[in-house]
Amino acid sequence: MDISFSNDPKLYILLPIVYYAWQDAAISNEEYTQITQFIDKQDWLTKAEKEFLSSKINTASPPSRSELFHWKENIDRALTSNSKPKNFTDLGILLANAERISLSDEEIRSIAPKIAQLEQQLGIVSVEILSEYQKRTSITQSHNTKSSFDVSLMTELLNGEQSEIINKVKSIISREDFTPVVDSDTKVFREKVFAWCKILADAGLGSYAYPTACGGKGDMEGYFAIMETLSYQDLSLVIKFGVQFGLWGMSVMFLGTDKHHAKYLAQIGSLELPGCFAMSETHHGSNVKGLQTTATYNHANRTFTINTPQKYDRKEYIGNAAVHGEAATVFAKLVINGIDYGVNAFIVPIRDKQKQTLPGITIEDCGHKMGLNGVDNGIITFSNVVIPYDNMLDKFASVNEKGEFESPIPSDNRRFFTMLGTLVGGRIGIPRSALAAAKVGLTTTIKYSDNRRQFGPDSGQEVPILNYRMHQLRLIPYLAKSYALTFALQYLTKRFINRTEADMQEIEALAAGLKAYTTWNVRNTLQECREATGGKGYLSENRIDDLKNDTEIYTTFEGDNTVLMQLTAKNRLGEYRKEFGEISVGNIFNYVVEQAKTGITEKNPFATRNTDESHLKDANFHLQAFKYRERELVSSAARRFKKLTDDGLEPFDAANIMHPHMIQIADSYLDRVVLEQFLAKLETVNDPTIKDTLTNLYCLFALHKLDEHKAWYLEQGYMEGVKTKAIRKLVSQLCWEIRQDAVPLTEAFDIPENCLGAIATFKAAQA
Repeated sequence: MDISFSNDPKLYILLPIVYYAWQDAAISNEEYTQITQFIDKQDWLTKAEKEFLSSKINTASPPSRSELFHWKENIDRALTSNSKPKNFTDLGILLANAERISLSDEEIRSIAPKIAQLEQQLGIVSVEILSEYQKRTSITQSHNTKSSFDVSLMTELLNGEQSEIINKVKSIISREDFTPVVDSDTKVFREKVFAWCKILADAGLGSYAYPTACGGKGDMEGYFAIMETLSYQDLSLVIKFGVQFGLWGMSVMFLGTDKHHAKYLAQIGSLELPGCFAMSETHHGSNVKGLQTTATYNHANRTFTINTPQKYDRKEYIGNAAVHGEAATVFAKLVINGIDYGVNAFIVPIRDKQKQTLPGITIEDCGHKMGLNGVDNGIITFSNVVIPYDNMLDKFASVNEKGEFESPIPSDNRRFFTMLGTLVGGRIGIPRSALAAAKVGLTTTIKYSDNRRQFGPDSGQEVPILNYRMHQLRLIPYLAKSYALTFALQYLTKRFINRTEADMQEIEALAAGLKAYTTWNVRNTLQECREATGGKGYLSENRIDDLKNDTEIYTTFEGDNTVLMQLTAKNRLGEYRKEFGEISVGNIFNYVVEQAKTGITEKNPFATRNTDESHLKDANFHLQAFKYRERELVSSAARRFKKLTDDGLEPFDAANIMHPHMIQIADSYLDRVVLEQFLAKLETVNDPTIKDTLTNLYCLFALHKLDEHKAWYLEQGYMEGVKTKAIRKLVSQLCWEIRQDAVPLTEAFDIPENCLGAIATFKAAQA
């Protein structure tokens, strides 16, 4: 066996002297002679041990920087222990004892005087040097992980009321047979994902949101928790799960009536009836009203004929269509006696139980994609496919016995948006899934950064890269946003579940906005994680590639993000009009009064220059600033739109000019909602250590957002340069303070270890 300090622990007794001899990076001839003579005379050392020690002071072969670092690391660890060594002899014994040396106390006592004599010969003043060692450890070196809170309590807070179902899902995806797939064979991958879905269905998870009469638990909030937790494992699985049990199953549940529930939901929840959600067309994705697929009513035999009029009116990107789907909820224009009654939903069989395509149905495979290759996306074309009368999902519209269209909602526009509003759950599940992916990336990256060491002061000890301010600024604001979005999405989920008709427009707008806001943030988070892990982040074993590729489409499906932000902004302008009505002289006067109030309370010279830390961390300051931005963007947009149309521009063209402004309206609204929900969550926390930690995260989220929009605040005169500079410095300082809790904060996500990248368990010794 090769001799080394680690496998021959008694040699640690001499390590302080060996390290001291090299600490200025060069050993003198005198030191070399004295130490080698001392080693030769020690009868308690074997020949091999003497040769090893002599090699460590050989000027022709000095120790590497890495070796010096590990020696220093051991010495630092001993110096921070409860035992305080008085000299190098004590320190050497302490190091040896830490390694459970086999020498007896009597042997150590016989060796100690000899080492003390060597110290004298070398002129070592141990007390001063040891004191200097302790002082010399830089702030950057010593600013390492130290959890200031109970991680399990933080996990409970994040899980909320859903801990039981979350833990059940984690127990399933932690199993060896649920290890995320790294496989380029699309066919194999698809079948693996389908098999996983079957396991989840057998565990009762697929039907979780369905009524108890249909085999479910009637728990929509639990369903969203399942979706989010599954997203730690493999995003192909969660999308396949969401298509089958969410889009397909819930379209039947929300748009159908009792006859549909009784016939289909139990089969859908058990995966006996795999299905699709066929809304998007090649030429019509976001514009659902513009769909061209037709469902023509035939009164003679009370059937519907589903047809694709032109090639690019086909249904495209449809999950579950290419291989597994046997039926689909198809969105098509209902035509009765040549009259178009708008888009409605129909159940259309597409395959038999032997997976053979049915007559009139043509299915193409979308092929290999950028990500989510465990999902079988396909293209469906209908050629005069006849379906029974009962296959119309008729909760909001139907055809009566006389062959006439009827609906409990007389307004075509309102009926259309009521129908789509029931499907808003997809815009809740997607951002929650995306956020889980970001948490996997952040946990992997932050844990790696806590152990990966690069560079350091002249003492030889390299520093964890998470200790560098720039690395903190790259990652820790995203960690704060992950917590902020967790609370915001939980709030959205509860609002959706407890919705009333009066709330639905705002809930739809909030869901649309948070879907865009979250998935854009996740895209940026994972890109930063990739770069912050260097070459390791490029390796598939660390999952960041799959997470990035799979979540790319999250910014597009369930609504293109830019379009969704327009929808959110339109809602906010609508709310503004309700509050102020038409832009009139009276309303302009009221606006001027409000602006004057802001000038007195928020835009006075003291407020715009106030750099006091207590003020910058004050939640009232944050909330006022966020509300001011939102209010000013909405009111200026309303005035601008009126001027454009008053000047003769068509409303459509005026809206087109306003699109960039509209994005800012939505962004400011969402910033404010997320901030408010973070504050609301803080109000519920009783544990002081949890509250202190979350308060730091909250302040970082708020101030990072203000720093992000500082140009706008400077333009408005809401802040002066001295204040925006102070905010920037405080953001850096908060990242520094949160750094010590960064690893525990990711551990609170409680992500199963098999779902993390390999480098999450990286240790410095591997560097």
